[in-house]
Amino acid sequence: MTTHNNLINGSWTPGKTTSPNTNPSDLSDVIGQYAQGDASDVDAAVAAATAAFPAWSVSGIQARHDALDKIGNEILARKEELGDLLAREEGKTRPEAIGEVARAGQIFKFFAGECLRLAGESLPSVRPGIGVEITREPIGVVGLITPWNFPIAIPAWKIAPALAFGNCVVIKPADLVPGSAWALADIIHRSGIPAGVFNLVMGRGRIIGDALVQHPDVAAISFTGSVGVGRGIAEACVKSGKKVQLEMGGKNPQVVLDDADLAQAVELSAQSCFYSTGQRCTASSRLIVTDKIYPAFVQALQARMAKIKVGDARAAGTDIGPVVSPAQLEQDLSYVEIAKAEGAVLATGGSRIACHTGSGKEGFFMQPALLVDSTPQMRINREEVFGPVASVIRVQDYEEALAVANDTAFGLSAGIATTSLKYASHFKRHAQAGMVMVNLPTAGVDYHVPFGGRKGSSYGPREQGRYAQEFYTTVKTAYTLA
Repeated sequence: MTTHNNLINGSWTPGKTTSPNTNPSDLSDVIGQYAQGDASDVDAAVAAATAAFPAWSVSGIQARHDALDKIGNEILARKEELGDLLAREEGKTRPEAIGEVARAGQIFKFFAGECLRLAGESLPSVRPGIGVEITREPIGVVGLITPWNFPIAIPAWKIAPALAFGNCVVIKPADLVPGSAWALADIIHRSGIPAGVFNLVMGRGRIIGDALVQHPDVAAISFTGSVGVGRGIAEACVKSGKKVQLEMGGKNPQVVLDDADLAQAVELSAQSCFYSTGQRCTASSRLIVTDKIYPAFVQALQARMAKIKVGDARAAGTDIGPVVSPAQLEQDLSYVEIAKAEGAVLATGGSRIACHTGSGKEGFFMQPALLVDSTPQMRINREEVFGPVASVIRVQDYEEALAVANDTAFGLSAGIATTSLKYASHFKRHAQAGMVMVNLPTAGVDYHVPFGGRKGSSYGPREQGRYAQEFYTTVKTAYTLA
């Protein structure tokens, strides 16, 4: 079986041990063995990045553009191959996985262009005869810690801007899905970027992640993952003076008003709640439905859910693949039981499927769950489940729907289904979320615009698009006497 090593200072370096990467659609399928590093590997990677930074930070913008564009081109040329790997290791369907890979390629090509669009300001001083220049410079060695649910897109949208703006990188991908990150690292390694500029260290978060966060030569940390870990990282970074960027999750509301197009509302809710097995931080898990449309909406959504095919992520016709791991499956199922115990009614689904239809292969499959007659204070409506589980809250009118939508510790994405311009406009302004969708699924954003939320969902500058420069650069003001 192939062993995949860490990439440190331009060389593939064995870890202290290895760990198997297992297909959640077929537990007998081991994709490969992947290195498990330790703090000494982080030290070596940071030292390499630190040594490479002086030259890379002032390197020519054309060379940076060409390298990132080459990376993007190879990703796009191999999107079906890499998408198959992603589906195999993470469990999202093959079409979704191919789409994610394509997005990673587009991100690199976008930031290749940003290399050529670096801009500043030239201003007169209030003092005669003095000029002022405002420029942006790279911040140094950046530690990137990425999650398992988007194993190539999220690494891409952190790595690409970091490199484009002249930083050096040490990335720790999620331990559950190292294959996509390793494949991306291999592409970057062959792009012409100098040794040490980009480094990959795989391993456990409590070992590799902690070592990155605590390392004195790491200038900044960008993290996507759980709230608890993110808060710990923020505290450590503040103590050491590191710049920090956190994306931590959501409990996203999807409002459905009485005047909504029922078929449209049902479809966008099904897409938001259950596709990608509900394993998206932008997924809707709270369906807030006004009184008159509530019965018809619940009935129609149950009928739509009955058509969802759960199965092997790489099989044709599969709508929803497996949950990523046994621990995640156990968590999803436990929240269904908690909701029932608190008085919610399980309308459909919510149980484990031993194996996908027709194959007999064991995987972490779960029938999507719909809980009705829930209330805003139930745990199912307060805490992030991160699985194919949705709850429905019945409200009287738009005003109550908005209040319930905003009654959460999170603020990543929020959606509304309505044919009223008045309510759509009001919701866009008053929904307490970083991203708002009108008559669209809450999950699904573009790569060239800012991504991020409010409250407990995000901390620090936005990711993606031109807004990424806020995190990956620092501002310098220079004065010149004419």
